[in-house]
Amino acid sequence: MNLNKVILIGRLTADPELKTIPSGESVCNFSIATNRYWTDQATKEKKEKTEYHNIIVWRRLAEVANQYLKKGGLVFIEGRLQTRSWEDDSGNKRYRTEIVAENLQLGPRQTGNPSPRQEKAENKEPEQENIPVVEEEDINVKDI
Repeated sequence: MNLNKVILIGRLTADPELKTIPSGESVCNFSIATNRYWTDQATKEKKEKTEYHNIIVWRRLAEVANQYLKKGGLVFIEGRLQTRSWEDDSGNKRYRTEIVAENLQLGPRQTGNPSPRQEKAENKEPEQENIPVVEEEDINVKDI
């Protein structure tokens, strides 16, 4: 059995870029950052490492991503790894590993409301917002 599955939750490092390829399909590219936290066992010091991931989204899901995702926004990505190779101008072989998103879930929208941290400080319960889940197979081809 083989499995190529990636699940990430991170923040966009820039606004998505939407393009249309010659066949008429939409493709959207963006990058997200994820953080990992741990405590160094020797020094008991808290550490953090940030990883950056290149994301590709196709067809109607690309249009949705371009419309709703913004720099700094939180997003849940589910997809698969894909590595491309090419030769650069100097003849060197280059590689790029990307995540091809098959599902995405938009994070909470940023509004003028206080942050959950501010609401907790004021002893208020944070408001819960329904976060839509968009799956590629749920999008009707007629919508394109």
